[in-house]
Formats: sequence, C-alpha cells, structure tokens
Amino acid sequence: MAELLAELVRIPSIGGSAAEAQIQDRLATWLRAEGLEVDHWPIPLNQVTAETDFPGMEVARTQAWGLVGRLPGTGGGPSLMLNCHVDVVPAGDPSAWSDDPFSGRVNGDLLYGRGACDMKGGLVASLFAMRALRRRRLRGDVLIACVPGEEDGGMGTYALLKRGWRADACVIPEPTGLDVVPANAGSLTFRLRIRGRAAHAARRYDGVSAIEKFLPVFAALRALERRRNTSVDALMERWDLPYAIEIGTVHAGDWSSTVPGDLVAEGRIGVALDEPEQAARRALEQTVANVCASDEWLRRHPVEVEWWGGRFASGRLPAADGDLLNRLTEAHATVTGAAPAVWGAPYGSDLRLLTGLGRIATVQYGPGDIARMHTPDECVALSEVATTTRTLIALALSHCREWN
Repeated sequence: MAELLAELVRIPSIGGSAAEAQIQDRLATWLRAEGLEVDHWPIPLNQVTAETDFPGMEVARTQAWGLVGRLPGTGGGPSLMLNCHVDVVPAGDPSAWSDDPFSGRVNGDLLYGRGACDMKGGLVASLFAMRALRRRRLRGDVLIACVPGEEDGGMGTYALLKRGWRADACVIPEPTGLDVVPANAGSLTFRLRIRGRAAHAARRYDGVSAIEKFLPVFAALRALERRRNTSVDALMERWDLPYAIEIGTVHAGDWSSTVPGDLVAEGRIGVALDEPEQAARRALEQTVANVCASDEWLRRHPVEVEWWGGRFASGRLPAADGDLLNRLTEAHATVTGAAPAVWGAPYGSDLRLLTGLGRIATVQYGPGDIARMHTPDECVALSEVATTTRTLIALALSHCREWN
C-alpha cells in the first residue's frame, strides 16, 4: 500500500494539469490488472459545463477523464460506491516544504507529499479494499469511482452521475481522522470590485482610494460571519467557525505613488447546513449593499458582486438513509474496537452532489487529519490508511451481503 501511495503522490495531479489525466491512466491500468470491469472515458467538457446545474469549475481544462472500476456481485444485494477524487491543489512555495512536495517520502508511520492526505490515502485504501473483496462472494456490486475536479467544484462526480453511474450507498474516503462525517457545509466563491478615483499620491485628496472604501466592506463581512455562526446545527458544534467568510486575494492600484482607483477582492462564504445557496448569496449581497448605502461615494459607485467558480451547496445524509451510517459505524467498531465520532465538516465536498443530484446515501470516512490538508508537509498515517481499508471491507461485506 505504501508503495502504491508513494507512486500516486509522485504524480502531481494538480487540477487542470496533464497529470490529472495521467493518474487516471495509471489507475485504469491498476484496476484492469486486478480483474475489475473498467469504464475509462473522456469527459465531454463542453457538454457538461453547459448544463444549468453544473457545479462550477475554477481551473481551465482541455481534457478530463472519468474512471470507474466495477466488481460485479452475484445479484440480489445492494451496491456500494467508493468515491475518490484524484486531483490535488497546488503545492505552493516549495521552500515551505521539508522535501520535494511530491516526494512520497515515508518517515515512520507518515507518508508525505501533496495529496497524501487529501485524498490519495483514502484512494489507496479503497483500491486495496477492492483487491480484497475480489476474493469474497458478494450479492451486490462494489464500485470505485476515481474522479477529477473535486477541488474546484466537483466536475468529475457531476460527469460520473451524468454518465449514469449510481449505487445504493457511497463512502467518500476523504480525510476525517477515521471519524464518520454525514454532512458538509457548503461554500460559494465571490468577487468584489470597488471603484475609486485615481490621482497622484501627492494630491490624494483629489482621488478616492479604492482600498479605503474596501475596509468598511471587509469589516461588515466579518460582522456577517459572526452573525451566521451564533447558532449552528448540532453536527457543526465542534467547530469554532463552521461557516467562515474569508477574503483570499486583494489586488488594487497600479503604481506606488498613485491613489488606487480600482480594487478586486476574491473570497468564499460558507453555506450553512440545509441553507439554500441563494440565501447565502443574498446575505452577502445585502451586507455589501448596506455598506454602500452608508457611504456617499459608494452610493454613487456601488460595489459590484460577482459569483464565480465552484458552487458547493451544503449536503447531508438524509435521516431515512441511516442504515449506511449505522453499518459504517459498526464496521469501524469491529475493526478498531471503538465507536467513531460523528460530526459535520465545515468545507464542501462531492457529498452534496451524490446525495442531491445522485440520490445516493453518502457519508465521508477516511484516513488523515483535516488540519494537514492543503498545507506544507502534508502527510497521512499509513496505519490509518490500513484501518480505512479494513473498515471499507467490513462495510462492503455487511452492506452488499456476502454469501455464507
């Protein structure tokens, strides 16, 4: 398992890069060698991105590939899908890492590299679960879906569902520290454009600084964030800030001695559990409008709000689908001797597509600490990868109904 995980980490499958397709080729080869039925197809990007319910995409792609491996059951049992994204976020500044960001280096129980935690550790756990399940006789099918584009909207899972792939239940082995996550907050990406008036800095009173006009907007967004987190769903109470609002980038001005006449800020707003996307949008838009109404310049030059990029609605396992939650909890307890914690995640994932568009009972369970995601020296514990594998096997034997 460590060898395969290290190999996959060394494929720098950053969203939109050629390696995002390369890793799918490697995985298709592995699945065929294991004797699984394989569906490996080019995703028709122009077609899927034109759909009205397409969840968005934040990086440019000229190609993308879907991949499903299927272990057919003998019939008469429920099916199970393991949904694993293969794309990773960029490594950032290489000097912030102790080694090559894509080294796959092992130190004791930890394997390092971008994507090791999010979520190639869970991917390898699923691959080895499929390998073990080939030696058992299950009534229901077991599928492993390897999807691109999760990090920037969910294009791969969306295309998977549009191709017609379904299952009665699904586990996404995202990093949960071996806890069970039946719900996700969502997130929406926004862009703010603030118009000032450029002037020579020596005559700054002749201009209007777009930076200065941005400051009360930023303060108002912080106040909105506090209000949106005063009362939260019980599944989200473990987090100090389950529905964060953050400005990630700010670009203003074009010369050091010029009053900046234009500012563009980009950020994300967390979508609460069961909150419609449009309600979160209205909350931010109204907050910005209130700031504009209180400022003479902004009343005449209102802040422009644009929604772009990935759209992550919140998602939750319906109460009627509690059998999956119970079986997964029991499988984990069988393997580890202890019951897992159950909580909701403060970030978006493909869970909302699978439960919503796909109508598939879905939970997250996998190896890795979410604090290590998207960070320098990202790593995953190999012991947790192995535990995830054993738990997924136990779940499949229970859910898909093994022949006695």
